[in-house]
Amino acid sequence: MSVLLEFSMFPTDSGESKSAYVSQVIKMIDQSGVNYQLTAMGTLIETATVAEALAVVQKAYETLEAQGCNRVYSSLKFDIRKGKENRLTNKIASVEEKIGSVNH
Repeated sequence: MSVLLEFSMFPTDSGESKSAYVSQVIKMIDQSGVNYQLTAMGTLIETATVAEALAVVQKAYETLEAQGCNRVYSSLKFDIRKGKENRLTNKIASVEEKIGSVNH
């Protein structure tokens, strides 16, 4: 099974710029070994189960909480598919097969 999760998470009680906080969440994801892609508006991760994806979300919240964040906003989108894996890269490769190289 492949679980793709696109999520964003950031504090709402810490001023305009969020990169200092988001960078710590990305560092945690990177250290977790989960396959991920950072985008300008969120982060995509791929795990084998929904529970693993939700565990990353929980750790992301805990990372922000440890930085003194008292209010956190998060948005999550899931794409869960049985019998597939490596969709984080394979979905892009499928589009590139049809139209050529894309910016990613």
